[in-house]
Amino acid sequence: MTQIQNYFDADVAAGYDDDDGHEYQSEVIAETVGVLAELAAGGPALEFAVGTGRIALPLVARGVPVAGIEFSADMAAQLHRKPGGTAIPVTIGNMASTRVDGEFALVYLVFNTIMNLTTQDAQVDCFANAAAHLAPGGRFVIETMLPALRTLPPGQRAVPFQTGPDVWAFDLYDTATQFLSSNYAYPQTGRFASVPFRYVWPSELDLMARMAGMVLEHRWSDWNRSLFVHESTKHVSVWRKAAVTKSTVG
Repeated sequence: MTQIQNYFDADVAAGYDDDDGHEYQSEVIAETVGVLAELAAGGPALEFAVGTGRIALPLVARGVPVAGIEFSADMAAQLHRKPGGTAIPVTIGNMASTRVDGEFALVYLVFNTIMNLTTQDAQVDCFANAAAHLAPGGRFVIETMLPALRTLPPGQRAVPFQTGPDVWAFDLYDTATQFLSSNYAYPQTGRFASVPFRYVWPSELDLMARMAGMVLEHRWSDWNRSLFVHESTKHVSVWRKAAVTKSTVG
């Protein structure tokens, strides 16, 4: 069984929605939800790592029934405290292995969360789990970053991404293992936090999808469906499960 550690305890969950980053902007959420609603095509959706409902709640407001799998009970509790949150059933468990009842037109996993599964085996299991929940012809969507390896000169492993009086933050890469950690130092309190990830290339994700019986349908640079190009820093990828399952008679 795939094991992951919970980095989203009660303290983190309580302040999770206070972030003012790009992904939390109302126009970005609207773009994301618009694409997902279209891909669901009137069917129900399942969100892996549903969290506090940043995407699930507005997607429900668009008329898409949503269920969730979430590893952190504290994050799920935050979701259920919000208006309309109790309408989203959440199963506490690992998105790589936890099963829920029902068949879905869409399974989605946003905001780099595939990297929270820190082994290749766990990421492969996640694709298999998504496919097991999808109806024939259903879609699996992942939004994730591309590793910033082009910014690393020889001998350097760290890429700073936030500096200021309250926090210094940097990513630390190990290109031999595809290991990545995001590290946060808080100079005013002396606190330090580190969260591990496994970065994964689009071609590797395509192979995981193929192993799970899905094929690539779309790949964009963002939720605006911009063309995925050499300079893209992230991607939104859509894989589709075969509409008809072949059977062997004999």
